[in-house]
Amino acid sequence: MLVTSPLFSYRKHWAARFGVAPFLPMSRAEMDTLGWDSCDIILVTGDAYVDHPSFGMAIIGRLLEAQGFRVGIIAQPDWNSAKPFRALGQPKLFFGVTAGNMDSMVNRYTSDRRLRHNDAYTPDDEGGKRPDRAVIVYSQRCREAYPDAPIIIGGIEASLRRISHYDYWSDKVRRSILLDAKADLLLYGNAERAIVEIAHRTAAGQSPKAIRDVRGTAFISHGAPEGWLEIDSTEIDQPGPVEAHPDPYADAPSAPNTCASAVPAANDQRPLRFQRRPTRHDRDKTVIRLPAYQQVKDDPVRYAHASRLLHLETNPGNARALIQRHGDRDVWLNPPPVPLTTPELDAVFDLPYARVPHPSYGNARIPAYEMIRFSVNIMRGCFGGCTFCSITEHEGRIIQSRSEASILREIEDIRDQTPGFTGVISDLGGPTANMYRLACKSKAIEQACRRLSCVYPEICPNLDTDHSSLIGLYRKARELPGIKKVLIASGLRYDLAIRDPAYVRELVTHHVGGYLKIAPEHTEAGPLAKMMKPGLGAYDRFKALFEQFSKEAGKQQYLIPYFIAAHPGTTDEDMLNLALWLKRNGFRADQVQAFLPGPMALATAMYHSGRNPLKGVHRDRGELVESPKGLKQRRLHKAFLRYHDPENWPLLRDTLKRMGRSELIGNGKRHLIPAWQPAGTGASGGEGARTGRKHQGQRFLTQHARAASSAPKTSGR
Repeated sequence: MLVTSPLFSYRKHWAARFGVAPFLPMSRAEMDTLGWDSCDIILVTGDAYVDHPSFGMAIIGRLLEAQGFRVGIIAQPDWNSAKPFRALGQPKLFFGVTAGNMDSMVNRYTSDRRLRHNDAYTPDDEGGKRPDRAVIVYSQRCREAYPDAPIIIGGIEASLRRISHYDYWSDKVRRSILLDAKADLLLYGNAERAIVEIAHRTAAGQSPKAIRDVRGTAFISHGAPEGWLEIDSTEIDQPGPVEAHPDPYADAPSAPNTCASAVPAANDQRPLRFQRRPTRHDRDKTVIRLPAYQQVKDDPVRYAHASRLLHLETNPGNARALIQRHGDRDVWLNPPPVPLTTPELDAVFDLPYARVPHPSYGNARIPAYEMIRFSVNIMRGCFGGCTFCSITEHEGRIIQSRSEASILREIEDIRDQTPGFTGVISDLGGPTANMYRLACKSKAIEQACRRLSCVYPEICPNLDTDHSSLIGLYRKARELPGIKKVLIASGLRYDLAIRDPAYVRELVTHHVGGYLKIAPEHTEAGPLAKMMKPGLGAYDRFKALFEQFSKEAGKQQYLIPYFIAAHPGTTDEDMLNLALWLKRNGFRADQVQAFLPGPMALATAMYHSGRNPLKGVHRDRGELVESPKGLKQRRLHKAFLRYHDPENWPLLRDTLKRMGRSELIGNGKRHLIPAWQPAGTGASGGEGARTGRKHQGQRFLTQHARAASSAPKTSGR
């Protein structure tokens, strides 16, 4: 059983006497008004400061304030000099640095590496207000401003770059961001527990560099401490006779041992060799050594192996520590944080948020705030495990749900406090709309489980799929005085929903505003297997229920399916079949999403290595994965999704002829595209594949933002 200190059990820091600030200060003048001579902690973020529980810096700041600390915020500083980082003076305890609710590279560039000119987390949607690789740049400026101030990094950008990772934008494997940022400590995942404990220990005089035992943290070390068992993960490269290695993917491997002297030199490509170890071992004193940065940088097979190991060691109930050599230093990753209990999560969302942007922004419009100001997060986490998604990787697979009472209180707060509210709650959801209070039927099984997904390839028989708690919440929410409508806009896991038709009836009858967006992602088995997504049979069953209950309610409502282009494992034939399915079903995609290889994702490991880390990774066997990489092929895959756009017809005609499918070109209903070309279109031979470029990757952004809403990603997250 996992034991941890309750989040609000610490004795408050002495500065609690100053009380609650209307907004966390962003200037010395605001500090003077509050009577502060200094800040204990300063959060540096790439987002505008919105004091709302969907924004990371607000949750972390208000949480630390509730612990008695004086917290200031430096939001979107000019990074060209250290001066803006001195705006609030030197923090007494530490700087907390984050890129914001989104990864700065995903925020700044499209899936085709083109520059975006807008930023939803910036006043008036202005682009260019945060640097590339913001965590690294901000950390460097903090160090320049105050060389003695400790720096703790966190948030989605730091979390997904905690070990060596493939970087799509530079097309190479980069080392852990902890080293490049020169930070004292990295916090990953949902890190409320970690940031609170570290703040109190730092206030008691302990240096962050000396804190080594907090879950959900990463730090620089020099090998395993005395008394720890070190296990070699590498089984993929055995040139010549070597001692047999255990299966690193087994729950309780049965051989090798520990020895700091067994660590190879930086350029040593031989496997590590360890003495045999006992079959039974103490997981709390066991660390798994991943292949070194110098090895995974040059060896895609080792990279895929390391990625697989990382994802298999993410269950807080059984995960072991990980260690990875970078030159002459090690990056040590403690096991993931213990999820918050319902009372703890309630307390976090009940903190005294102003629920609006900081007054310094005046009347400027912040699109991300506009998107969520009338929505409520009801849970965190996702046990879907989709290989292209960062939600499970960052927030974990264990669902953390708020109580009904806390959720209903927030709806009332929106009704009573939020400017412009018209009675419509725009969303009652989270990373996934219908995982509220769903969990493993057995805590013992949950803590021992090593599956990457609870719903793939089939829904686990140990998973409780009863949606009755969610149905009850929906009913109570829409019965509140002043609430006219409660919509559900979060992504829906329809393979779960069809297990409980009563939920689909409730959703369709009362909570759909004419259109419901869902994400089959593809129609073909090959790409779906690489995504860990269900087949179209589940979609067809959900569609039948959706249409049945819409008809019974006397409503004309429509499903809008989302699909993804250029995902690893997708062939031109797969995209053609998807296009034919779209035409057969009368769908015309207005927005096109192409796969974006985010750091640390399993799909990214496929993209970079050409191997399938969902299965055992070996050099001379195992499943190979082809990925659409060139700009021409990626545009083609997007063109298939927009088969109806005349700008794409020249490219598609050429491709269909090349594929031997000329019978699909013609002017009949059975044809995919016509033989004729409208005047003034298609002159550039498929240039229209770039139509709607502003929207390319937009759903990825929305998905990121939804994860951010359910899990604040700022300092220490």
